[in-house]
Amino acid sequence: MFPLFAALKGRAVLVVGGGAVAERKVLALLHAGALPRIGAPDLSPALAQLVGAGRAQWLQGRFDAQWLASDIWLVIAATDDIATNRAVAAAAEAQRLFVNVVDDAQLSSFHVPAVVERGPLQIAISSGGSAPMVARHVRRQLEQLFDHAWGELVSLVGKHRSSIRNRFPELGARRQFFDRLIESPLLGLLRRRQHGAAEALLAQTMVGQSATSSGSVVLVGAGSGDPGLLTLSALRALNQADVILYDRLVSIEVLQLARRDADYIEVGKSAQGRSTAQEHIHALMLEHARAGRRVVRLKGGDAFVFGRGGEELQFLRANAVPYEVVPGITAALACAAYAGIPLTHRDHAQQLRLVTAHCKDSMDTLDWPELAKARQTLVFYMGVAALEQIRDRLTAAGLATNTPFALVENGSRSNQRVVTGLLRELPDTAAQHQVQSPALLVVGDVAALADELHWFGNAPLHATPPVSSLPAKTSPATLADAA
Repeated sequence: MFPLFAALKGRAVLVVGGGAVAERKVLALLHAGALPRIGAPDLSPALAQLVGAGRAQWLQGRFDAQWLASDIWLVIAATDDIATNRAVAAAAEAQRLFVNVVDDAQLSSFHVPAVVERGPLQIAISSGGSAPMVARHVRRQLEQLFDHAWGELVSLVGKHRSSIRNRFPELGARRQFFDRLIESPLLGLLRRRQHGAAEALLAQTMVGQSATSSGSVVLVGAGSGDPGLLTLSALRALNQADVILYDRLVSIEVLQLARRDADYIEVGKSAQGRSTAQEHIHALMLEHARAGRRVVRLKGGDAFVFGRGGEELQFLRANAVPYEVVPGITAALACAAYAGIPLTHRDHAQQLRLVTAHCKDSMDTLDWPELAKARQTLVFYMGVAALEQIRDRLTAAGLATNTPFALVENGSRSNQRVVTGLLRELPDTAAQHQVQSPALLVVGDVAALADELHWFGNAPLHATPPVSSLPAKTSPATLADAA
């Protein structure tokens, strides 16, 4: 196949067929500015509406070769009748018109590709008619790599095309200019909608000043572990990174989606084990950014929910390092959803509070009477080591001891466990099931819904009563005596 893009604006295109497939083709043609003529005995409601609005012309009846008038540029056969499709293909071939017969590569003289569209930038993928589903899969992969900024880049360059050609009349020099431009922070500026700065950087690069001396940092939220919860922006950043500074809680499955030849540096924190000082993380970001590298600071959950993202941005801002932020699905949302726990519910909770409880100092600053109020959901991050203190402070502040709780360990991962019970049993139940970090604590009436609504992994675990408290087995003889 010879790939090409057809300029159809203001040109007539014949579509034979009046059903759902024809609808999709007509809409695509309208998007390209073409003038569709629809040949069919009847039209779907959507096509009839387009005709009624004057956006398309209807040639009513069965296919007639006369429809291939001298002003037709392209033909599409979109019927479910093989004989009609063959007749359309033969008539178009006789008129030397390119024809596409939907789902019939042999009768088609052109194929409609799978397309990634970002404004004026279009990427077309074809399998030559052999495997259109493969082409669609490739399109999905490309959708992740090329975001809206690429379309804005094309528009920006198009706006200055004449100036660029005048400045670099030789093709080789022009290619070198575009290499510098693409490697510069320009795309990052367009992603942040800083169009004035992007215009200035383009002008700076045109006069030959270096635009690649400074790197950048992207704070990326990795979510709670399931790689399927990453955003497209997170995937793009991971695939463009030169250096990845990742937390201990980032799953290996997420890291496997990143660029293979990037430098990976673990900078995790742990309340019990080895930790990386925040100042050292700052120094690493600055070192690599000043070396012109694209740095991804990859954080479990979301960088702005107990992730010190604000501190890191303040440091980057103070040192004039360009940065972006890609939000992640924070643990409260992901772990609760994967445990079947709605964080709010009309019947149980109209408020949601996210709380960190990783040390005594942080718990001393909390307003426990407010946390103990009814009809709300409490989510405690980093609280596994302080479950007894959390229970005692909540109950001392007035929260009922029979309030449900749920502990979600390794939420959204293949080894997820959910442990449920009542607040008075919280530390004992956690110890009984040996709950380990990372685990999230949910307190409130909604936590009880985990038993009813769980859908991921195994059913929730509960407290197992000690053997001495179990009721004695009743023998058949005793039953007979009782009778």
